[in-house]
Amino acid sequence: MPKANACARATLIVAAVAAAPMPLSAQTAQAPDFSGIWGHLVFPDFAPPLEGPGPVTNLSRLRGNLSNVAPFNGSATAAVSPNGISNIGELVGDYKNPILKPEAAAIVKKQGDLERQGSAHPTPANQCWPGGVPFVLYNLGMQMIQQKDKIIILYAHNNDVRHVRLNAQHPARVVPSWFGDSIGHYEGDTLIVDTVGIKVGPFAMVDMYGTPHTERLHVVERYRLLPYETANEAEELGDRDNFRIGVSDNGLARNPADRSPGLLLDFTVDDPGVFTTSWSARIVYRRPLGSWPELICADSTSDQVGRALNIPKADKPDF
Repeated sequence: MPKANACARATLIVAAVAAAPMPLSAQTAQAPDFSGIWGHLVFPDFAPPLEGPGPVTNLSRLRGNLSNVAPFNGSATAAVSPNGISNIGELVGDYKNPILKPEAAAIVKKQGDLERQGSAHPTPANQCWPGGVPFVLYNLGMQMIQQKDKIIILYAHNNDVRHVRLNAQHPARVVPSWFGDSIGHYEGDTLIVDTVGIKVGPFAMVDMYGTPHTERLHVVERYRLLPYETANEAEELGDRDNFRIGVSDNGLARNPADRSPGLLLDFTVDDPGVFTTSWSARIVYRRPLGSWPELICADSTSDQVGRALNIPKADKPDF
């Protein structure tokens, strides 16, 4: 073989090797360790992004001395912000948020009106229905199981489970399901999860305020570890208007002695059928006290703070 052709062939081989995907085993070996139990002990809002459009948040606020406020397991901590702390006993979504199209804004307003009248509206959480993404992210407890070809995400309430296939593609035709079709991959220190095909059920919503979604919903999540101090700053900044819970009803609790890295989730939501633009939010998880809970969701006519639920009723039997 002429010397020039041999050199050219060697160059092509080197280029092909460089362009070839990293073996799955090598990717897994280099992946950051997100495994184990995480607690997100704030409620009810998703934290806003550092910039750009953010989620619907609670208009109902608690102000002043919160020492007598004790939701969930009788233990709560909250620091009053200039805007007050989100009132978890009255969930009134900001229907004027510019991310909402008129039809969606009307739904959020209707739900908020019911809340102000003292009637809680049904959600996947209080009706024992799968919540979909991003609704399921409201969970105060999350556990991630990392495997070679997939990631399993468990949530404390309602026994919700998600399966994320690594280094895969969405099928050409996605059959809608409760948690959609999720695929993921690692980019350096970040796990990126892309989810489409989320089914529209009887209580389909993306948050605690009844904000609806369609089957065009597309959610991208980005998980990465943060050093202890950085995680503290992110949590304080993002959750200052949320209620900070000391011990949740599932038994997970804040661990004041924990100085390990936190887990930051940044996620982006897009649904042209509901929103005027894509929007983003974030969640900071910490390592909590307590073991993984076993919780059973029971049908109820009241919500977690004892208010009657405004559940639809049929005037006549369906059959």
